[in-house]
Amino acid sequence: MNDLETFLDPTVLARIGNLEFVARAVVSGFLNGMHKSPHLGTSLDFAEHRIYMPGDDIRRVDWKLYARTDRLYRKEFEADTNTNFSVLLDVSSSMRYGSGSVTKLDYAKFLAASLLYLSRGQRDRVGLVTFDSDLVEVIPPSAKHLPNALHAISRVKAERQGQLMEPMKKLSEHFRRRSMILVISDFYHEPDVVIEALAYLRQRGNDVMVMHVLDRTELEFPFDEAAPFEDLESGDKVPIVPDHLRDEYKKMIRQHIAELEGRLGAQGVDYSVFDTSQPLDYALFHFLSRRQWLARVR
Repeated sequence: MNDLETFLDPTVLARIGNLEFVARAVVSGFLNGMHKSPHLGTSLDFAEHRIYMPGDDIRRVDWKLYARTDRLYRKEFEADTNTNFSVLLDVSSSMRYGSGSVTKLDYAKFLAASLLYLSRGQRDRVGLVTFDSDLVEVIPPSAKHLPNALHAISRVKAERQGQLMEPMKKLSEHFRRRSMILVISDFYHEPDVVIEALAYLRQRGNDVMVMHVLDRTELEFPFDEAAPFEDLESGDKVPIVPDHLRDEYKKMIRQHIAELEGRLGAQGVDYSVFDTSQPLDYALFHFLSRRQWLARVR
């Protein structure tokens, strides 16, 4: 592992107090591995012409139009135009879980901050919503709201039980203009509930993305000794003998992920699972590359 990979390890990032610095470092890290800047927007359809200005990329000049008009214009594409991008961040109490020094909420905060930073760098208007059983804080998309959003992310706490349906229903009227919407959560809900709740966001043609954040132990269940396991949402404790339940648990979590991926994908929602032990640049590179590939396939 090289120095950059070590720095972008979630455990190292968790020791840094400045969230904007974390976001800038993560975005720079995974951009270094790409030949061009990835776009959150999926469309590369032609949008409009704009007058060529000194310093613009000459490869964007429409030479056929120049031949007809004797004036220089550059092509603009949908992915280049300003759009609204909002992150919906789950801050329910189950997000407090972490088998190491990085909780699911920590990792989700890094993801949210990094993608807001990336999107704003692409001239998009950015916003943030935090939610648990209700809406906690709403920062509407704006070209000036990145500092507000980063500050809000840095101070969130996971204290209350979570719900998905009611917050998403309330937000259905919030996004009046077609937007890109990213939902980050551990999705401790039945697939039917997730599908129905996200359907509220898909109204008005919104482009919805989902990041399913889970701790490595939630994916692999590596526990050996019998012990009481606590539900962070309800506080209930249940005695568990891991050896007797490991195979059944791993089967259930695989089925849960597969059903979410299949059903959301069928509705045009980009879905990815994030293991909180993954370096942030790797996770984001995988997500954005897959998103661009899906856009071409669709």
